[in-house]
Amino acid sequence: MGARVARMFRNFNLENRVHREISKEKPLPAPRHAAAPPPSAGGSEAAETVNQKNDPLLALLRSVYVESTDPAAAAEASKDVTVGNEAERRPLKFSLPVAPYGMVELTDVPKGKLTIAEALKALGSHRQQPQTWTPEKIAQDYSLDLKDTKALLEFFIPFEVKIIPPKTENAKRINAS
Repeated sequence: MGARVARMFRNFNLENRVHREISKEKPLPAPRHAAAPPPSAGGSEAAETVNQKNDPLLALLRSVYVESTDPAAAAEASKDVTVGNEAERRPLKFSLPVAPYGMVELTDVPKGKLTIAEALKALGSHRQQPQTWTPEKIAQDYSLDLKDTKALLEFFIPFEVKIIPPKTENAKRINAS
């Protein structure tokens, strides 16, 4: 109801108010900046000095040598070098029996890298037999850096389940069997 009343007052005598606003004098725009003064005698001297040849500056300019290469071509060349270098790759140690999720099965990986299957196999072997599968042996078998291998074994712990006992004795528990 209030919206109707407000609309009536807002639209009351609308045409007359619009004509009154349109017929008002418009504000005058600010005056434009005066054009640049015609060049004087001092201005022609500056133009002459700019157009004169300066022999010492020309000699310095001739001594500059610039060699330019296309960054896109350089990036492609570096990719070709890394792909073509077979010494930096190693054959795959362990792979899953089936290509998971339709991914292409790998045959080799770069040195210093692991596939997920290899990482899980190495971590599981180390967890089951830590005396046999030492960080040094894992680093040697998979062509990894010893520092990275120690960090992997220390910080990446797959499939560790911790069961936190309840604070009260009569809390419900889920049987693991």
